[in-house]
Amino acid sequence: MTAIRFVAMPTRDAEHLWNGGRDAYDRPPETMVSDGDGNPCRHCLKNIEEGEELLVFAYRPFPALQPYAETGPIFLHKQRCRRYVAEEVQPPMLMMSPDFIVRGYSANDRIVYGTGAVTDIDEIPAYAETLLARADIAYVHVRSARNNCFQCRIDKAKAPALAETGALT
Repeated sequence: MTAIRFVAMPTRDAEHLWNGGRDAYDRPPETMVSDGDGNPCRHCLKNIEEGEELLVFAYRPFPALQPYAETGPIFLHKQRCRRYVAEEVQPPMLMMSPDFIVRGYSANDRIVYGTGAVTDIDEIPAYAETLLARADIAYVHVRSARNNCFQCRIDKAKAPALAETGALT
C-alpha cells in the first residue's frame, strides 16, 4: 500500500486571513467565539476551545475556479496557531465525528466519480491509501459527512531523499 500524510491548510492561506485578507467570496472573515464543540481549525487541525475567538470564512482548497472547485465554510483560530506537522498521524480533529466523507481528486483537480464514501474514522487511513494507490487519483479530501465542509487533504507520503551516494537518508 501507499503511505499517506495528512495535510492542513497552507500557512500562506491562514496568514492571508490573519493579516486582514478576504475569503474565496471576496468577503472579510467573520469573527465568532467557539462554544467548544465542533469548531476545528483547518491550520493546526485541533478543535478551537470554548471561549476562543475564531474566524469563519468561505474556503476553496483548489488552485483555480472550475466546476469541481468546491467552496464552503471553515474555521481558523483568530490568533495565529502552528500548522499541523505530524502529517503521518491522523489529526485530532478527525476524532470529533464518527465518520467523514473521503473522496479522490484527479491531477486536474476534478472529483474522481465513484470514490466518495462516508468512512468511519478508524478506516480513513486505509481507504485513503487504497484511493492514492490508483493512477487516476492525485490527492484525497476529508470532508464532513454531515455538511461536506473541507477538513484536510491527504497526499501520498513523500519519498525519502537520496544522498549524493544514492543511499537513502
